[in-house]
Amino acid sequence: KPHIVEKVRYTVPAGRNMFEVDEFLGVNSGLRIAEIELEKENEEFERPSWLGTEVSGDKRYYNSMLSIKPYSSWK
Repeated sequence: KPHIVEKVRYTVPAGRNMFEVDEFLGVNSGLRIAEIELEKENEEFERPSWLGTEVSGDKRYYNSMLSIKPYSSWK
């Protein structure tokens, strides 16, 4: 049975850009994902010290996958 994906979204300024940060709750507690919208794929942007590993394209982080295999079950 799929789990409900619970999260709180914050808007965090960094330089001239804005990040949307999702803090996951429940079975995905402990996971935080930051997203930034750029005008061009190779556009330079300020990388805040709290920004971690790039996960774009990693299907494990999609909400649909987090409902099936939550973050708390990852090894």
